Amino acid sequence: MPMNLTESRRQFLRQAGLGAAAAALAGPAAAATLAQPLSAAMQHDDKKKLGWAIVGLGKFATEQIMPNFKDCQHSKLVALVSGSPDKAKKLAREYGIEEKNLYNYQNFDTIRDNPAVDIVYIILPNALHAEYTVRAAQAGKHVLCEKPMATSEEDCQKMIDASKKAGKKLMIAYRCQYEPFNLNAIERIKKGELGKLKVITADHGRPVKPTEDKADTWRVVKKLAGGGSLMDIGIYSLNATRYLTGEEPVEITAQEHSDKSDPRFKEVEDTIVFTLRFPSGVLATCTSSYSYQEVKRGRAFGDKGWLDLDPLSDYNKHTMKIGTEEGKQEPQLKEGNQFAAEVDHMSECVMQNKTPRTPGEEGQRDVRYIMAIYEAAKKGKAVKV
Repeated sequence: MPMNLTESRRQFLRQAGLGAAAAALAGPAAAATLAQPLSAAMQHDDKKKLGWAIVGLGKFATEQIMPNFKDCQHSKLVALVSGSPDKAKKLAREYGIEEKNLYNYQNFDTIRDNPAVDIVYIILPNALHAEYTVRAAQAGKHVLCEKPMATSEEDCQKMIDASKKAGKKLMIAYRCQYEPFNLNAIERIKKGELGKLKVITADHGRPVKPTEDKADTWRVVKKLAGGGSLMDIGIYSLNATRYLTGEEPVEITAQEHSDKSDPRFKEVEDTIVFTLRFPSGVLATCTSSYSYQEVKRGRAFGDKGWLDLDPLSDYNKHTMKIGTEEGKQEPQLKEGNQFAAEVDHMSECVMQNKTPRTPGEEGQRDVRYIMAIYEAAKKGKAVKV
């Protein structure tokens, strides 16, 4: 029987000298803003909505994902999976979820017997994505998995193979590819509004605080996170260069710096700078860091103009600025619900038997490039991909 997730977290964190944080992580969490009760709109015409189970009730799940089901047209929240029974029961009451649809990590496989659950959303530490995706597929469920897809390319392949064997959909949660400002930027670049694309810059950083925020405790433990800032937030920069160019990189260089006297960076990297060369000649320079103040921005340069997304990957309040020979402009786009759009896209793909916009293969490519970035930083020379 698989190790209980809470126990595994405790074990990993104790080994890292963070036992107190582990105890806090396992306790009944209290998100500052818990979700509102199930709305009438969410209950309306539920028969046309697919049932979703959330696996992992951390801060991101409870504060971002669960509340946004109210705006979904094709998806409804019907089940929860957690190592904390009290927390699961409390959230179930708030969202109108039947207690029989609450699971823990030991009886998770019995979800196969629940016809109300069509899709499972894996929101766990990175190193656990593969195990629970495979188990969900074997239980006959479609899977949406958080990014990064896994901590190795081999695990990504196991996830893809398990889903294909089960005849189920696998999608990776690249929410920015369902966000209106990013989609608009892709379209403008494709139409040639910036001319021939030349350079992309993308920066993502935030201070990680494992002793202050229990949501960060696992992020500095390599066995759970797989890596540091690159895996967690640098992947936004990496993925953005790929969807803005519409190409795959052919060469990667990188440099990394971490203060090993800082207990946060005993196991994972702090700051990493990497460059990507694309077949068309586009060059991308990206950064990620766990030690500077929050930034989530990207800029594309063409020979006829530039385009800014700042923020590029926030939950809301996006802005776009464009500069050309005609001057500067700031398009006023409608802010959309990227979470509801992402979840509904998965439901529509299941309903219509379509391949998701961001399938397992998309996640596997990013993990492959992440490993190449680490290799380039370690070797101090360019790596062909």
